[in-house]
Amino acid sequence: MGKVIKTDAALILELRGLIEQARQHVAQMANSTLTMLHWQLGQRIYREILAGQRAGYGEEILPTLSAKLVPEYGKGFSARNLARMIKFAEAFPDEQIVASLSRQLSWSHFVEILPLKQPLEREFYAEMCRIECWSVRTLRERIGGQMYLRTAISKKSEAVVQAEISHLRGGGQMTPDMVFRDPYMLDFLGLPDGYSERDLESAILREMERFLLELGAGFTFVARQKRISVDSDDFYLDLLFYHRHLRRLVAVELKLERFVPAHKGQMELYLRWLDKYDRSPGEESPIGLILCASAKAEQVELMDLGAANIRVAEYLAHIPDMALLRRELHRAVELARERAASGQLPHTPETEGERE
Repeated sequence: MGKVIKTDAALILELRGLIEQARQHVAQMANSTLTMLHWQLGQRIYREILAGQRAGYGEEILPTLSAKLVPEYGKGFSARNLARMIKFAEAFPDEQIVASLSRQLSWSHFVEILPLKQPLEREFYAEMCRIECWSVRTLRERIGGQMYLRTAISKKSEAVVQAEISHLRGGGQMTPDMVFRDPYMLDFLGLPDGYSERDLESAILREMERFLLELGAGFTFVARQKRISVDSDDFYLDLLFYHRHLRRLVAVELKLERFVPAHKGQMELYLRWLDKYDRSPGEESPIGLILCASAKAEQVELMDLGAANIRVAEYLAHIPDMALLRRELHRAVELARERAASGQLPHTPETEGERE
């Protein structure tokens, strides 16, 4: 048989694909090389400044270095940018980690991350940016929306946060603590005063793309009002999602009121049904997210919801002053870490058999 000749249109399409793929690879390599250059320059200057052994040495040397480099290599080597490179080398001292991150993150990504004061916060955003392939704009929005402080992992001890980030960096699977947030920002839904649960659900479905962005990468919408049939009774789960990183179904219940213990029992029923009838081979057990208007931290903690694969989070239909929200989130993180450090963990009562 003769060789099949492709049409001109198909051939052109294939050639364009090869060209675009090569261009993307070249651009990625250029970005990575530039980022590593900035790190190496920052490290070298940093060592020189430390070796100066006198106050103000950095302020003197940077303009001098810049005056030599800018005429030859351009404004990218201004005194301000050289200072950023030094900060870059200080904030990310491990060359291997920087080399790995630079395959996904450009210098512009690092410029957004460097002003963050907490090392773990910087590492968190860098790693999430690598995994979820954020654009610079998306990274800026995530930082502006206080994503780290709203993510469950931020309320753990620093040792746990560091271990989690190192686990991801080594190719490990993302855990629920890195996925779920509290609170969720739902101001984009444009809900009127006095809205109902059905209004909230309908608004989410109408703005599903933006809702998925707020939930985070990896979520896929599966169903609304999922029917759960138990004996002769029918129950309806508000929203059902699948998370590809966690490899599990995520059941979401919407509550206009504050969280109450009865919500746990309802969600447990849904999760057990999904685990029995909807869970596919190779998937992890389903996990539940109860989105409510408010929740009391101690009440949620005492119920040990984590053992039942249930998360509780508040949602904000209208965003308050961001400075106030930032202070409240910082305080919530501090309180959670204080409770963990003092051993105030949920108490599990003994059963009659255990007492005997």
